[in-house]
Amino acid sequence: MKKYDLIVIGGGSGGLTVAAGAAMFGVKVALIEKYKLGGDCLWYGCVPSKAFIEGSKIVHYAKKSLHMGLNICGDVQIDKVLNRVDDAIGKIEEHDSIESFEKLGVEVYTGMGSFKNKNEVIIDGETTIYGKRIIISTGSSPRIPEVFIKEGIKFYTNETIFKLKEKPHSLLIVGCGPIGLELAQAFNRLGTEVHIIQRGAQVLKKEDRDISDIIVNILRSEGLNLYTQTTIKDISQGESSINITLIREGEELRLSVGDILIAAGRKNNIKGLKLENAGVKANDKYIPVNEYLQTNVKNIFAIGDVNGKYPFTHVAGYEGKLAVTNALFGFKRKVNYSHVPWVTYTDPEIFHLGLTEREARERLGESIKVYKLNLDEVDRFIADRREEGLIKIITDKKGYIIGAHAIGKGAGDWMQEVVFAKTFKHKIGDLSMAIYPYPIHAEAIGKASGLYWRERLTDKSLKLIQKYLKWFR
Repeated sequence: MKKYDLIVIGGGSGGLTVAAGAAMFGVKVALIEKYKLGGDCLWYGCVPSKAFIEGSKIVHYAKKSLHMGLNICGDVQIDKVLNRVDDAIGKIEEHDSIESFEKLGVEVYTGMGSFKNKNEVIIDGETTIYGKRIIISTGSSPRIPEVFIKEGIKFYTNETIFKLKEKPHSLLIVGCGPIGLELAQAFNRLGTEVHIIQRGAQVLKKEDRDISDIIVNILRSEGLNLYTQTTIKDISQGESSINITLIREGEELRLSVGDILIAAGRKNNIKGLKLENAGVKANDKYIPVNEYLQTNVKNIFAIGDVNGKYPFTHVAGYEGKLAVTNALFGFKRKVNYSHVPWVTYTDPEIFHLGLTEREARERLGESIKVYKLNLDEVDRFIADRREEGLIKIITDKKGYIIGAHAIGKGAGDWMQEVVFAKTFKHKIGDLSMAIYPYPIHAEAIGKASGLYWRERLTDKSLKLIQKYLKWFR
């Protein structure tokens, strides 16, 4: 039986981060992946969806050239759009290949890993290996509502949608989370009639309400049919279409669509690991971990989607960096999610950091300060003719940033300065003191943070300033 200092189960973002980091320290590490290295992000998630979204943007803005006298005709060829997706995956796959990790010194096993005990892992029920420490990073997969399985309805998920053979004429998307909204907008721009539904009242329920309201208005203005507080009453599979009866605020709505995409949340990939053999406790949703990312069995750690914290590639990578040093060297580095940002890649993009305004008021009451600026007050957005959007920065009473949110062209990029400021405990006033080249989109940060100084100029302070200026003359 081969023995390793560290076994990593799962070759997604978190697992690859751990394997590469462990190899850098010169330890003996094994990496087990049942499919292909790269995980959901490379094959079904971040990479293909962003390539697909960019293709839909090209089509959308080409059509806008009609306003400049150009004539655009013809229908979108979905295979051309999906070729872009495959090309992007192929290019990035080179970085995550088995060969590249073997060169680092990682021994890669292809197969399903399951626990024999707290130190031994069996691969495909045949090969057993031993690990002093084990890190689980098996990710997540789409959660399918029972009604679709029960009624035998054909559907797509993010794992299959990028293998379409032809463009859907009409599409129902179940779920108004980030995946659902991003793909709804993309397919709508490619010419598909899109309907998207969710049970809840607020689209993107984790976002600040001001932000979610803006994206809803933008998507509806583009012709997307978006229904909140809506459930499926009946659904049946026909020969050439799927017939659905929806209940919306007590009223029935009947639809007939060609295809369905399910984006109704995720389930963590725990099944098949045989955690009970190692004594690892888990519920039906995730593997609980402590602040050091350890399970209840101290030599076994869990990172990424499977621990139920934040389902983002960059969070899995962050957790992987902590877990590898905690596991190998016995460090007690605590995980800290308070500075985790995320982006929803609709057009315009949505940026999220820290507390929403509602969350901030619930925790700190009315002592918080909110600095809000519409993007139609920023010259670069006006010049681009992309004025739709908003930036909102939330601070405590001392001016320290506790939340920041934006919706606007490229917001995921130009809001990164705020991530730095919050992480390293800069006050909002510091952001206004930076020099922003004119005209750039990040000037929105400068203008929004400048509101802090304007607020501090109270009637009393203005009178003192006026007295000083009169004396100084």
